[in-house]
Amino acid sequence: MFSRRSTRQTLVSLLTAALLLTACNVGATPAPTLDVNAMSTALVGTTVAQLAVQFTQTALANPTNTAIPTNTQASVPTLALPTLGTGVASPTLDAAALPTFSFVNTPVAGATQAPVLPTSAAPATASLGDACNNAVFEGDITIPDYETIKPGIDVQKIWAIRNTGTCTWDDGYSLVKVAGSPEIGNESFKFVKSSDFVAGGQGINIGIWIDAPCAPGKYEGHWRMRNDQGYFFGTVLSVYITIVDKCP
Repeated sequence: MFSRRSTRQTLVSLLTAALLLTACNVGATPAPTLDVNAMSTALVGTTVAQLAVQFTQTALANPTNTAIPTNTQASVPTLALPTLGTGVASPTLDAAALPTFSFVNTPVAGATQAPVLPTSAAPATASLGDACNNAVFEGDITIPDYETIKPGIDVQKIWAIRNTGTCTWDDGYSLVKVAGSPEIGNESFKFVKSSDFVAGGQGINIGIWIDAPCAPGKYEGHWRMRNDQGYFFGTVLSVYITIVDKCP
């Protein structure tokens, strides 16, 4: 009696559990069915897309080098020099027909001609001038070259010169220092008095005063004639002195 009742209760419990399980599955979404063909198609499409991206990045990283065009040098035409025909004589130059040029030492107004100094210690004797203005040195009247002079005194240097031009040395002409030691002074001789005027061909003894320096040594000075237009001419007249003592 007890055994049959227990069995019945057991069956009822199992049936009740089965009904409960069935009730829980009512309304649930059934599990999807896997489509193998669709999965294969999707996998192939994804692989192709990845390969395309990879190829594009590789092309950007390694651009294709384009060959640089080669410059082609244009050909230079060959110029042919004209030739004289057979039997044609070459042109000749007539030297006598060429113009001649004459250079005249004419001073420019307001300009001063640079003096020409002697190239040696001896007095220059060359005549440098033109037909109108010229002078030549004829000798030392006082103070021979390198004469010893007492320091600190004034001495007069006198030269004998001659007017070898055609123009008279009159008012406006002068004998001017053009170079030398500044210690001996820069005195000039001016033709102011009519008694000093020198016509062409005449000679004159002309002198200037120089200052003997106080310091021992050798000193020199150079003078030259200048006309009333500022033009230097004639032989350069020079003086050379020696000082051996000091001023007291």
